[in-house]
Amino acid sequence: MPTLAAPSPIEREQAAPRGWPLERILFALAGTMTGLSAILSAFVSPWFLLLTGFVAFNQLLFVALGDCPASLILRRGFGVERGCAR
Repeated sequence: MPTLAAPSPIEREQAAPRGWPLERILFALAGTMTGLSAILSAFVSPWFLLLTGFVAFNQLLFVALGDCPASLILRRGFGVERGCAR
């Protein structure tokens, strides 16, 4: 007869793999936007460096306040969970 015990936290983690945590997605997004900004500023217009400044500002918001516009959209709109405890 099988037991009806609840699965351990390790078994639950292995059974339901999660996607990337919020912080990893934000790093990927920021790196992509910064790289794109550098390429566009080199080949199109130096005004694209403003995009780099915008990315840096949002990273500072995330560090100082724990949230930035992208993190709010990812958490509330897409259900992405934080990887680090607050």
